[in-house]
Amino acid sequence: MDSCVIPLRHGGLSLVQTTDFFYPLVEDPYMMGRIACANVLSDLYAMGITECDNMLMLLSVSQKMNEKEREQVMPLMMKGFRDAAEEGGTSVTGGQTVINPWIIVGGVASVVCQPNDFIMPDSAVPGDVLVLTKPLGTQVAVNAHQWLDIPEKWNKIKLVISKEEVEQAYQEAMLNMATLNRTAAALMHKFNAHAATDITGFGIIGHARNLAQQQRNDVAFVIHNLPIISKMAAISKAGGNLFGLLQGTSSETSGGLLICLPREQAARFCAEMKSSRMGLSGAVGQDGGVGDGQQAWIIGIVEKGNRCARIIDKPRIIEVPYRGSVVSVQEGSNNNASPPEVQQT
Repeated sequence: MDSCVIPLRHGGLSLVQTTDFFYPLVEDPYMMGRIACANVLSDLYAMGITECDNMLMLLSVSQKMNEKEREQVMPLMMKGFRDAAEEGGTSVTGGQTVINPWIIVGGVASVVCQPNDFIMPDSAVPGDVLVLTKPLGTQVAVNAHQWLDIPEKWNKIKLVISKEEVEQAYQEAMLNMATLNRTAAALMHKFNAHAATDITGFGIIGHARNLAQQQRNDVAFVIHNLPIISKMAAISKAGGNLFGLLQGTSSETSGGLLICLPREQAARFCAEMKSSRMGLSGAVGQDGGVGDGQQAWIIGIVEKGNRCARIIDKPRIIEVPYRGSVVSVQEGSNNNASPPEVQQT
């Protein structure tokens, strides 16, 4: 599971805890801190938990940084982590900092829950649909941005995307990674979610397979639609199936939730996600907040099967525009259209 659930000795309560850390992948240290915090909290949100009692920060300072670089970079990274924690309704009370060859950033999130506070990720049934709450393609966007300064790499993709579009995609990926999945976690309860996980390092197909294996019922997940940050599918193709994006194996960082919802609830879940008002990292504003809500997409179905997951041979690619752009969908219609008919096997 995404988090460990430890029954406590008193009062029918459970301690739910998770930890995660990784290396920096964006240039902005403040945003990197926010992304790291969002990534840690996401494991709680994947279980429908919306509150976190405490966070610790794990930080490794690179030996290769001089004193001036450390003084400039590390406080910004710590501030980003703390600000995202605050948006999630929690605080950072401690942690550990070490010297290391590489920068590492991450943390620990802990919460004491009653049984109805969390949703065990094991109750999908045939007829459910699969919903995804963030677009794919962060790995491609981040790498494409790095390739702007590497001519031999840039030459492979420059015919399908402009430098301006690479920058826009990078900013979009950074914003998505820094967005909390807290709103989706709250709506999982309202719309009777049966199971969920967050999409991170193993790509959407890796995490879908892992979730399918945890189910109590004999089910299989079939993915028909892949929402992808605009132009990232074209880059993947131009680069010779770069990172396996269209096969679902491309790593994501602080990705969306993949949620199994009753078929009749899925469209309303997506609509409510879109109508929610929130701040930068996804916390619903107490006074209405700023900015639009998050998109979510129906991407597949749950059918009878042997606890596996697959992407169909020619999935529909949903081109998710950069903020303010016009929506474009390849080989399909409305983003939240009804999923294909459930096929019993």
